[in-house]
Amino acid sequence: MFERRDHAFIVAELSGNHNGSIDRAIELMELAHECGADAIKIQTYTEDSLTIDSDRDEFMLKDGLWGGQSYYELYKKAKTPREWMKPLFSHAKAHGILLFSSPFSYDDVDCLEEAGCPAYKIASYELNDIGLIDYCASFGKPMVMSTGLALEEEIDRAVAAVRKRGVTDLTLLHCESRYPAVPDKFNLMAIPYLKEKYGCKSGLSNHALGDELDIAAIALGADMIEKHFTDDRSKCGVDSAFSMDVKDLKKLVTDSKMVVSALGRKGIYLHEDEYGSRAGRRSIYLVKDIKKGETLTAAHVKSIRPSLGLEPYLLESVLGKKSLCDLKAPLPLKAENFS
Repeated sequence: MFERRDHAFIVAELSGNHNGSIDRAIELMELAHECGADAIKIQTYTEDSLTIDSDRDEFMLKDGLWGGQSYYELYKKAKTPREWMKPLFSHAKAHGILLFSSPFSYDDVDCLEEAGCPAYKIASYELNDIGLIDYCASFGKPMVMSTGLALEEEIDRAVAAVRKRGVTDLTLLHCESRYPAVPDKFNLMAIPYLKEKYGCKSGLSNHALGDELDIAAIALGADMIEKHFTDDRSKCGVDSAFSMDVKDLKKLVTDSKMVVSALGRKGIYLHEDEYGSRAGRRSIYLVKDIKKGETLTAAHVKSIRPSLGLEPYLLESVLGKKSLCDLKAPLPLKAENFS
């Protein structure tokens, strides 16, 4: 489902940037699709899917973008309500938009199954919830899992749970889980490592502005790029500070196509239109007249452009040979000119 074609598969994450409005969620979904996103992702949870209502110290966010709130308050404000799922997925299907979601509880998964969700994403913070992963995988649909904050043994367990259920369409997304993300902490070399070790697709879930890191990831083989999306960062959605806007998304799609086309295939080869340019390379030329039977010396020959004579690597081997006829310089030297 999430195949890299002429560009990396671009996923626009709406998260809580709908600001509590289903109409805005639909507008953002359509806008991301129009801007070239291959799929739109939402998050399906209630505040009770994720935490409990408590103001005890461990349930409070101390700093960062969401500091001063409890987890419960943040999730209540940022959620995409379950009752939106059927209308959102119906709208997406009717308009040819690929929409999928991250569930955070069994009830969320059940709700998404009823709505016709075609694939599941496991968020970084849920990668250690093997029960949730197993339940999602039990439906046999394509899965995406983010690996931010995970130790390798935790990724091993999560992948094993998915494989045990027979899921073959799996994408692992490397993720730098700070919000906003810090570029020098990314360790993008994890992307080809994930692909090689687990025999699946890999990519980047990116919370940094700009597409420089996305382009680097694509050059390393990323099949998928996932980024938060909003129409306008000034509208202050809960994730708008690190979300790409319309201009950013269009640029990412364009740049992704350019980079994938530039990568080509493994190996050294020439394009058909390059062969003609080889005539401008160097070859061995006779640069001093020579008589029949005379010995070729360094004074007679030189490696120069264009490439009409013998290859330059043969220069030493022709020295000391005798000319088979009178030759007048300048002349591209051929094998039949000497013995």
